Amino acid sequence: MTRLRLDDLRQYSDVLRSRYRQAVAVRFVEPRDAEALQNYFRALSTRSRYNRFLGAASELPPSELERFIHVGEADRFSVIATMAIEGRETIVGEARYAFDSETAGIEFGLSIDDRWQGHGIGKALLKNLECRAAAFGAERVFGDTLRSNDAMIALARKAGYAFTNTPGDWKLTRFQKEIHLEPQEIPCASWRLAAASPSAMSSLAV
Repeated sequence: MTRLRLDDLRQYSDVLRSRYRQAVAVRFVEPRDAEALQNYFRALSTRSRYNRFLGAASELPPSELERFIHVGEADRFSVIATMAIEGRETIVGEARYAFDSETAGIEFGLSIDDRWQGHGIGKALLKNLECRAAAFGAERVFGDTLRSNDAMIALARKAGYAFTNTPGDWKLTRFQKEIHLEPQEIPCASWRLAAASPSAMSSLAV
């Protein structure tokens, strides 16, 4: 799987709920989102950007932004979480994940707009990523974060992730979770359908 057709992307969108029952749409990033996505990263607090990129950064470098907006290349995917705020679609979170068919694992990273942290959006987005991972047939999901990133560590711990050392980097800790779900058990309707239909999943590839 190397590239997704834009006309197929929208059928794999989901509507989640915040802690306060607000609708949060999760969809694949498209090239038209480049400016909004860059503005999202620029608007994050210095600490949030540092936690997301594991180091100092004021924005996504152009080459990295290009990779973010071309979903499916090298089995890497980007999604944005959006809400309707004052009548406009506004990015309130994002995630990037990569599927490794040899290890049947998905590695991911995510961030939530500082203004919307504490609304349960991170928890909902993490659960959605697990749905997507299960639909791909992944057996585990994992991520690495700074040992000082208390918010991400608390989120992962509450979601049932186990912790271990990140190979080769003492500043990071790895959180991981095993996934053993049959298609009919995936708690996410659009991805349960995708997993149950091989032809639907194959239609993602060009």
